[in-house]
Amino acid sequence: MTADDLTQVLQHEIPLARAMQITVLQADSTCTLLSAPLAPNINHMGTLFGGSANTLATLAAWSLLYLRLQAQQPPCHIIIQRGLMHYRQPVTGDALARCQFDDVARWARFARTLERHGRARLMLHAEVIDNGLACAQFEGDFVAVRAG
Repeated sequence: MTADDLTQVLQHEIPLARAMQITVLQADSTCTLLSAPLAPNINHMGTLFGGSANTLATLAAWSLLYLRLQAQQPPCHIIIQRGLMHYRQPVTGDALARCQFDDVARWARFARTLERHGRARLMLHAEVIDNGLACAQFEGDFVAVRAG
């Protein structure tokens, strides 16, 4: 799946992504990079609204798991079970959110659990970046549930 394809999925399946004008810049099984312009996500202080930062980071992590699960049969639904956001400093411009995951052992454990039980949980991390600086960090538990 290309970055443009994933942008279309997000904007179709998650209307908030469309309203925030989120686009996917990188989409592969080890890293997703999403962007959101400041203008539609601005708060009263002229910086990125905290809820927008949280959504952007959550969707970066959700997208990575979505890409990894594309080959699953039957398909899976992805649900966020828990999310924690730590804001270090305000985002003053267009924002990026990056989620990276390449832990082979954790993925194998997740895949085995999903196969055996029809559901599995995976913790993912993402960061919100502005001008090359990590301004916020996200940690979330996502649950994949086999559809049907």
